[in-house]
Amino acid sequence: MDTQFLEIDDNNFEEATALAAKLLKNGKVIGMPTETVYGLAASAYNEQAVREIFKVKGRPQDNPIIVHISDMIMLREVVADIPPEAVALAKAFWPGPLTMIFKKSEAINDTVTCKMDTVAVRMPSHPVAKRIIEKCALPIAAPSANLSSKPSPTTAKHVLDDLHGKIPLIIDAGTCEFGVESTVISLVESVPTIFRPGIITLEQIREVVPNATLAKAVLTELGKDEKAVSPGMKYKHYSPSADVTIVKGSLKKFAEYAEKNASGNTYAMCFDGENEMISIPSVSYGHIDRPDEQAKKLFTVLRMLDKAGATTVFARCPKKDGVSLAVLNRLIRAAGFKVVEL
Repeated sequence: MDTQFLEIDDNNFEEATALAAKLLKNGKVIGMPTETVYGLAASAYNEQAVREIFKVKGRPQDNPIIVHISDMIMLREVVADIPPEAVALAKAFWPGPLTMIFKKSEAINDTVTCKMDTVAVRMPSHPVAKRIIEKCALPIAAPSANLSSKPSPTTAKHVLDDLHGKIPLIIDAGTCEFGVESTVISLVESVPTIFRPGIITLEQIREVVPNATLAKAVLTELGKDEKAVSPGMKYKHYSPSADVTIVKGSLKKFAEYAEKNASGNTYAMCFDGENEMISIPSVSYGHIDRPDEQAKKLFTVLRMLDKAGATTVFARCPKKDGVSLAVLNRLIRAAGFKVVEL
């Protein structure tokens, strides 16, 4: 299959989004930008097209896919009920990087939800994604546009690296604004529960829904028989080919540990300004006090380490609150939950 790589700008915006919408309505799978990461998109109503997403990504069959919508009318089509908390959260954060889990309507097939009775839905704010969905007049199922378990794509070039020849179209709209996937909150639990942290933080959500809580699975591995009710929960995710370990402790102790345990092609992931303190090759993924910067750079750095042929990576541990929690959540999964405390 030939993959068309289409850079979008003001001059071809309507033409490019119309082409994307046409392909989606015809049952094709495409790569499109969102404000979080690039998505691998198909019509949520076309079961065969959704199956193609799983095939192209190599995605496990029990990892549900988020449905993307363009307005509240479309939300009413795909969910069975809209609780008051959802209305309040939508007013505060939609369009934007917040996904809510609802009881699904009969319009959503079991392939999207992996046979669960719930569906995850969000309304993207990226103008290209929003316009494509509007032109389709259909909800779009879209996980990240990468091979399963690999670092998520924050540029169209990342999508091309992973999926060239597997999909007919990739739309290039530059680097994603946020760089990590959306916050996911379930509104079908007895207490509204965040299953995946993101740019919209627990603290911000509690300003709207004061009793919201964090699921234990945000920073710990699911049990063998536990279901992944949200994307990104159950499997090792976001990981380069290298063996990644998160190392908690002071910079001095981190540098000593990394040097002592280096073997093969070993790299350190550190914060800005720390490289001079580390004797092994190192790469920064942002300022220690700028979690938004860390989020935007994290997946790009993990992909850089793959290209550098890294076999072992020791990563400085981010903080645990606000947006930092989203960075830690992604990094701990990239490490397969391997954490060393010094």
